[in-house]
Amino acid sequence: MTTLIRKFITTAIAAPIAAAMMVASAQADTIRIALAETPSDELAAFFVALDRAKANGLDYEWTAFSDEELAIQAVLSGQMDIGFGTPYSAMQRSKAPLRIIFQLSKLKFFPVTTKKYSKLEDLNGEPILLHSRGGGTDSIANVIETELGIEFGERSYVPGSSNRVAALLGGQAEATIIDLGNTNKLMRSDAAGDFNVLEMFDVEASDEALFGNLDWIQDNAEDVQIFVDALLSVYKDMAADPTVIRRETNPDGPIGQLPAEILDELDGFYTDAVAGGLYSVDGGGRVAAKADMEWYSAAGQLDGDADSLNIEDFWYLAPLDAAMN
Repeated sequence: MTTLIRKFITTAIAAPIAAAMMVASAQADTIRIALAETPSDELAAFFVALDRAKANGLDYEWTAFSDEELAIQAVLSGQMDIGFGTPYSAMQRSKAPLRIIFQLSKLKFFPVTTKKYSKLEDLNGEPILLHSRGGGTDSIANVIETELGIEFGERSYVPGSSNRVAALLGGQAEATIIDLGNTNKLMRSDAAGDFNVLEMFDVEASDEALFGNLDWIQDNAEDVQIFVDALLSVYKDMAADPTVIRRETNPDGPIGQLPAEILDELDGFYTDAVAGGLYSVDGGGRVAAKADMEWYSAAGQLDGDADSLNIEDFWYLAPLDAAMN
């Protein structure tokens, strides 16, 4: 087995694509993972799972792309093996048999604005800051428009909820959609009085999921199973005790090297996330797949009525079923 390689690319569009092409020559027994953002507190549980998988013999390397679209394209082109995201539109458009194997998180996101706005309807025609084009927050914005009969103004994209909070605090945005943990953190801060959390309907669909080409998944079933087993073990342990993430974070890894103020908040972040129902202890499975069909169809990212869609055209459930047994 090859030794562990870590790739960390955070530059503009051309740089991630070039980096992905360079690592395309990696040995076949190394899983190449395309992250849709740079390592942050939101990815700490994932990196704990990678460490557990490594201890069980998995070799991997990762590249952080600047947004979800690039991560999806890297998997479609074969430059990467496993990607982050919810590529439902790409699944229908592409001839490549992309399949989701694990739900990493649900769409527990909240519209947060300056005091200029007090309800979602006030955002009609107003600019909004989102995570990525075609991603979870984009789908939330689409459904808000459909449900309320409004239309947002210009959509801008900044990956990572913490980065969008920074944009709010810095006066670079007046409206965004951010995750549960960062919403709680902002509204507990000294700046809470400057912002509103707008009332939002509940969502159970996937925000982030792991996906890959079905042919590659089946050809590398043993490594994929190690990966899924590790993820499931972390999610079960995290549900019982959210502080396991901070305790198992490798101080020399990408999460362990984040600023101390972020690391000090990991226990609170994951306690809030678990209590808020952000994670499924069974990797989502058929329940998540059905919720995704309904949500992404309503969001306009899947063609066809949800009842007419076959979840097996979008999910490959064998590794998750095996991990649950």
